[in-house]
Amino acid sequence: MKLTQKETMLLQDLKTSEEICIEKYGQYAQRAEDQALKDLFLTIQSKEEEHLSTINSLIGGTVPLMAGGQQQDQGGSQGSGACQQGKTASKTDEYLLQDALDTEKHVSSVYDTCIFEFTDAGARQALNHIQKEEQEHGKMLYDYMACHGLYS
Repeated sequence: MKLTQKETMLLQDLKTSEEICIEKYGQYAQRAEDQALKDLFLTIQSKEEEHLSTINSLIGGTVPLMAGGQQQDQGGSQGSGACQQGKTASKTDEYLLQDALDTEKHVSSVYDTCIFEFTDAGARQALNHIQKEEQEHGKMLYDYMACHGLYS
């Protein structure tokens, strides 16, 4: 695949975003007080590493084949374990969750813009696949927040 200058620039921006997400989720897993939240952050960090690999492939001119892998994540949106209704999150965990959710909203919107800018259908499909997984990350974070009384 031959990238335009704009596509290359957009991919570099996405690469930076994914690198920040990987670092952020790693740090947040260390700082989180609830073990289930630590596990959730590590799960999302692992998916962000896959996203970075896909972006690096695109930067290199290779469009990776995208399997229907995101469907596997949708059943376990709590990360590990079931919701413990009534268990409130600490202030630290609440802060980490809100920032992570805000990050997912931002990153998803960046993918949305980029999808419209690519000429290669395979590249658009790969970016759309990642965007859907970013939205699922947001759902996982929201579900955890709702379970712990951070959403009414």
